[in-house]
Amino acid sequence: MSYPPLVSARPVKRLVMALMALSLTTTAAACGGSGTTAEPAAPSVSAPAAAPGTPAAFPVTVDHLHGTTEIKARPQRIVTIGLSDHEPVLALGYKPVGVVDWFQVTPFSNWPWAKDKWAGTEPTVLGLREDGVKFEKLVGLKPDLIFAMYSGIQKEQYDKLSKIAPVVAQPKGYDPYAAPWQDLTLLAGRALGEEAKAKELIQGISDRFAEVRKENPQWGKLTAVAADSFKAGQYSAFQKGDPKSAFLAEMGFTIPEEITKRAGTSNVAEFGSEGLNMLDVDRLVWLTTGKEPWERIKNDKVYKELKVAKEARDLFLTYQDPPIGAALSFNTVLSIPYAIDQVTPLIKK
Repeated sequence: MSYPPLVSARPVKRLVMALMALSLTTTAAACGGSGTTAEPAAPSVSAPAAAPGTPAAFPVTVDHLHGTTEIKARPQRIVTIGLSDHEPVLALGYKPVGVVDWFQVTPFSNWPWAKDKWAGTEPTVLGLREDGVKFEKLVGLKPDLIFAMYSGIQKEQYDKLSKIAPVVAQPKGYDPYAAPWQDLTLLAGRALGEEAKAKELIQGISDRFAEVRKENPQWGKLTAVAADSFKAGQYSAFQKGDPKSAFLAEMGFTIPEEITKRAGTSNVAEFGSEGLNMLDVDRLVWLTTGKEPWERIKNDKVYKELKVAKEARDLFLTYQDPPIGAALSFNTVLSIPYAIDQVTPLIKK
C-alpha cells in the first residue's frame, strides 16, 4: 500500500486552504464536498474522572494565538483538526471522536505508541492531510470542543469554527507548526482540566531525554540535520523549529543555524544538489516516504562527495514500515518514547 508523502514547506497547506473555505451553512459545505451523505456521528465517549487530589474545575479558560477560549464543562465529544492534536488529548485520557489523518493509516488507531490508548475505539476521519477537513462531517459529530493546535488556522477560520464549539488554537509566540510539544501538551492539559497530569507527562519525557544526553554526552558537541528528498534533485532540510529537528536537539545535537535562516517562516529549507553541502554535518538523518529514494540520494554526484556520506554518518529511515519517521513527525508526548527507543541505537552506529 502506498502512502502520500509529507508536505515539505507547509505541512498542511491544503488543510489550511480547506478551512479558509469553510461555510457556516451545511448547504455551502455540501457544495464543496463529495456529494456523499455525511457519516453518522461517532458514539459519545465518556470523559475520564479527575485524578485523586486534582479536581478539574470547570469552566476553564485558555489563552492561545487567536484569543481566549472558555470551556464551560468537561468535554464529551472532542474533535481534533491539528495533525497531531489527538495524541496529547489521548495521553490525557480522552478519545477524540473526530481527527484528521496525516499518513492515511488504516485503522487510524494502529500507531504502536497510541494503540493501547484508543483501546479498539476508531474515530471518524474528517479528512486526509491533502484534502483538509470535511466540514459536513465535523458538524455531524456535534463536537463540544475543537483542538486546532497543530493546524495553522487563521483568525477567520478560528472565528467560524468557534460558532460550532469552543476552539483551542495554537499556542502564542510561535510560527504555525513550530510550537514545542511541551507547549502543545500543556495547552491541551489546561483546556481539559488536566494541567497537573500534563506537567507530569512532560516531566517524564524530559527525564527520558536527559537520560539519553547523559548516556551520550558526545552528542552535545555534534551537529545534526533531518532531511528528505521528495523528488530527484530536490532536497529539504528541516529547521530547528520543526518537530523532527526539535527531537534531535533534545537528544543533544545542534541544528545548524544556516538551515533555520534559509527556511525563514517555513519549516524547511529547500534546495537542489548544489545546496547539499549544508547537509555535511556530524549526523544526517534522512526521512523518506519509502526506501525507494535511498539509492537515488546516495548516487547523487554531489552527495557522494560529502564527508557525511563517505564516512557513513548518514542514517536512512522511513516514515512508515517501521513508522520511526512518523513518530518523529508527530513528536508528541505519546510518540516521543517510541522514537527515543528506536532512534537511539540506530544513531549510535
